Amino acid sequence: MSVLKGKRILLGVTAGIAAYKTAWLVRLLVKADAEVRVVMTPAAKDFVTPLTLSTLSKNEVYSSFTNEEDENAQWNNHVELGLWADYLLIAPATANTLAKMATGVCDNLLLAVYLSAKCPVLYAPAMDLDMYKHPSTQNTFDTLNGFGNIQIPAAHGELASGLVGQGRMAEPEEIVSFLEEYISQGLPLKGKRVLITAGPTYEAIDPVRFVGNHSSGLMGYKIAERAAALGAEVTLVSGPSAIQLENKRVNLIRVVSAAEMFDAVQSHYAKIDIGIFAAAVADYRPIDPAQEKIKKTGDSLDIKLEKTQDILGWAGSQKKQQYLVGFALETQNELDNAKKKLEKKNLDLIILNSLRDEGAGFKSKTNKVTFIDKNGAVLPFDLKDKAAVAVDILDYIIKQQ
Repeated sequence: MSVLKGKRILLGVTAGIAAYKTAWLVRLLVKADAEVRVVMTPAAKDFVTPLTLSTLSKNEVYSSFTNEEDENAQWNNHVELGLWADYLLIAPATANTLAKMATGVCDNLLLAVYLSAKCPVLYAPAMDLDMYKHPSTQNTFDTLNGFGNIQIPAAHGELASGLVGQGRMAEPEEIVSFLEEYISQGLPLKGKRVLITAGPTYEAIDPVRFVGNHSSGLMGYKIAERAAALGAEVTLVSGPSAIQLENKRVNLIRVVSAAEMFDAVQSHYAKIDIGIFAAAVADYRPIDPAQEKIKKTGDSLDIKLEKTQDILGWAGSQKKQQYLVGFALETQNELDNAKKKLEKKNLDLIILNSLRDEGAGFKSKTNKVTFIDKNGAVLPFDLKDKAAVAVDILDYIIKQQ
């Protein structure tokens, strides 16, 4: 899940050769789950068609105040467009349009939208080398930046003229990354390192069979994606799970056994700010797993088990600056057992759920949880989608920071 999810991006396209890249830029923004609308200068239509950008954005493309071919056409309200946007992104931004922005010239719909916008404005210059270096252009940059606009630096490379130098519009992937990073700066978990464990662990009986549980890993994955969306640097240590991460900013480490999960946690734990241990780690493992598949030779099979490493207990014993969160899945005496685990593991917060609650627990898209903190506060929640539970968990943690 990108920080762009749900954000309203108004893309302004001006008449530069780099306008051909805006088709891919729109595609990337939509793929990041942003809502995208496009405003073009009239001359920009010579470089990329409104139909292309309309199809990709799934919204009407605006280029004039009215449809001149329809005398009954509705006026395109530039003020409404400016107020709709969470971010106005002008890419490519030509020297001509930038100069007009700097001096307040308003001779097309895009410039009217710019002057009406209340949101942050980001612009990606695109022009030839000599134009880019010209003192008037540099003055334009200074003026626009002084207004509070944010420049997405032009790249160094081959230009349309054949010259090589600065002035090339940043690539669409770079623009999206710049926008994501800009948005992340104001997020509540920006600069925080978060370690999350998720899923089951499988402890081998032989090369075919294992000791494990029914955890899907969904709760941990939703927490990881939410933490990343809030600006955190997230490492997710996941046991076997079929779930696919939607947020590419999450560092995913896949493991199988409790020993492998413990090694991964150990290697990251010292540097983290928040640890959320949502994995359902197997409590026991076979002492001597068979190297070959065990054949069915009798009516019973005895397997000796030993305890696995108590990962959460170790984390609690090593806790320094970390805010540590554990989970408790109980079937009886739920509250008392969860409180004992909170104290024994030296946790800051424990999240209790009960298999007796319908819709909670493993293999479910929902969960019903109760928060218990180290001061004894108990906060129950109603049954919710696990994505909503992840929001509740991280909102609570943020308030404690």
